[in-house]
Amino acid sequence: MIKYTQISESNEKETRSLNHSYICAELMRQFFQDSTLQPLPELTLDIENGLTPDICIYKKDKVRPNFFEDILKIKEMPLLVVEVISSNQSVNINIVLEKSKTLLKAGIKAVWIVEPYGHSVFVLNKEGKQLFHQTIVECDGIKVDFDKIFSGFR
Repeated sequence: MIKYTQISESNEKETRSLNHSYICAELMRQFFQDSTLQPLPELTLDIENGLTPDICIYKKDKVRPNFFEDILKIKEMPLLVVEVISSNQSVNINIVLEKSKTLLKAGIKAVWIVEPYGHSVFVLNKEGKQLFHQTIVECDGIKVDFDKIFSGFR
C-alpha cells in the first residue's frame, strides 16, 4: 500500500508524487520509441546555478556518458525540455513558467509543461505559448500522444 505524507517546504524540491513519476515514465516510454532520441531524466543543465528539468530530450549523437569522468552540469542544451507539475508545485505554477522562460533564453527550442489534473500540456517556444488537451503534441519531429498518457487518469 502506498503511504502519503505531508510535504514540508524543506523537502518540497526532492519530493515527487505518484502522478509525477507515472507521467515521467510514460513520457520516457514514448520517447524511447524513437531510436534517434536520447531522453535523460533529472539532468542538470549549465544554466544559472544549474537547472534540472524533469526530462531533457537530445538527439542521440549529441550526448554520451563518460564512465571515467562524470559531468555535473551539462553545457549542451537539449532540443526539448519537459516539466511535469507535481502536486506540491501546482500552487505556484509561476515558478515553473519563469524556469521555462530561462530555459528558452538559454537556447532550448521548446518547453512542455505537463499539468496532470487538467490533462493539459503548455507548450512554450520562441513563437509563443499554446495549450493542448489530451492530444498529440509535436516539436521538431518529437511526438508524444498525451491521450495515451492521460488515459490512466480517467
